[in-house]
Amino acid sequence: MRYSAQAGGHRYSFDSLAVLMGAATPARSGDELAGCAAGSAAERAAAQRALSEVPLTQFLTEDVIDRDTDDVTRLILAGHDPQAFAPVSSMSVGQFRDWLLAVCARPDASQVLAALKWGLTPEMVAAVSKLMTVGDMIAVSSAITVVTGFRSTIGRPGTLATRLQPNDPTDDPAGVAAVCIDGLLMGSGDAVVGVNPASDSPRTVRRLLDLLDGIRSGAQIPTQTCVLTHVTTTIDLIEAGAPVDLVFQSIAGTQAANEGFGVTIEMLREADEAAHELARGTVGDNVMYFETGQGSALSADAHHGVGGVPVDQQTLEARAYGLAREFNPLLLNTVVGFIGPEYLYDGRQIIRAGIEDNFCGRLLGVPMGVDVCYTNHVEADADDMSTLLTLLVAARTGYVICVPGTDDIMLGYQSLSFHDVLTARRVAGLRPAPEFDSWLDRVGLLDESGRVRETALPAAITALADRSLAA
Repeated sequence: MRYSAQAGGHRYSFDSLAVLMGAATPARSGDELAGCAAGSAAERAAAQRALSEVPLTQFLTEDVIDRDTDDVTRLILAGHDPQAFAPVSSMSVGQFRDWLLAVCARPDASQVLAALKWGLTPEMVAAVSKLMTVGDMIAVSSAITVVTGFRSTIGRPGTLATRLQPNDPTDDPAGVAAVCIDGLLMGSGDAVVGVNPASDSPRTVRRLLDLLDGIRSGAQIPTQTCVLTHVTTTIDLIEAGAPVDLVFQSIAGTQAANEGFGVTIEMLREADEAAHELARGTVGDNVMYFETGQGSALSADAHHGVGGVPVDQQTLEARAYGLAREFNPLLLNTVVGFIGPEYLYDGRQIIRAGIEDNFCGRLLGVPMGVDVCYTNHVEADADDMSTLLTLLVAARTGYVICVPGTDDIMLGYQSLSFHDVLTARRVAGLRPAPEFDSWLDRVGLLDESGRVRETALPAAITALADRSLAA
């Protein structure tokens, strides 16, 4: 179908929904690289005007990624619930935007928006985000509640959780344990204590799993641990009796991109079933942990849609959330600035992308978190990350990722520090996940205001540190 609109005295025409979506997307380097960005601000304005008039029902009939060749599209369409869609089915994208902004101010906003989850496709959600400002998206995101649980409960109002990321360049157990203790002493780790291993060998992964589980169980910490290895490695380790809490996998929004990760939907189902059989959770049974990021499909040359048309990276990112929600994950985070300046050039683009990702994921019912991060060759700095963290707190993201001193020395990028989250919680009046908060109080690490106590280290933590480092 052809779409058109006028801007600046010129009428612009767009040959398909995919072309229109790309041209309507706020400027970013990845779409310019892919060749799907608007050629000018006037063309972008025309595309956004044309997109605002597209009926939401059009997204059910016109594919961006062909359903005949893509299993993610088929999964999304198979899960679409016409009854949940009914309240907005007569709307255009622009009318849907106005409706969202009206609903988010209502006292029943959370229930109304939650009921919409399976009535929306990722393409609908991506489309409406292209018509919204950062403030619009924050207003809607902050009205949505998405709660999941395993040993701790993530996403309750008034909380901000963290992933404690104790990476080490050589997978040295002493180095990993030292960062774990450092983060725990500053109230981090309630979403997950999760390591990116430098080596993907099953032996190394098993050693790290045993280490993290020993730290968790030794101090009776109500959280979950994870080693971020490939899903097939985790399945094998579950069969071998390893202490697996969560199954991790990077995913993307197209079948071709997921094949580039060496993963299929069938593999994810097998892993989900295997982890559920372990029944290691105490307050919930959400066992999957997914990671995504704008540009992942483009970097794998797996971003082409119907007729070979390149699809914009933000729409493909939203489609990854459509895949993730099928598995009711405990956690999903976008690694928003990690892939590099070819995809998100500077701090301004990273900030916009982080808010978009949080908005799209939450509207689709996914428990969103964000790795507020950048690589050292991007035109961004720590001030940009502080700005994004502050905006995400307002948008009620579920969790963020923390490393010592903002510097991940294994992955070679900048993220948030443990101190950053203590500040964000204090300024916004937020607490950790409730079970973890109770543990912090019990062992004497945080006071009633959420501040780190200046007294001597609690005996239980001191003993745990000594035992872990000695091992």
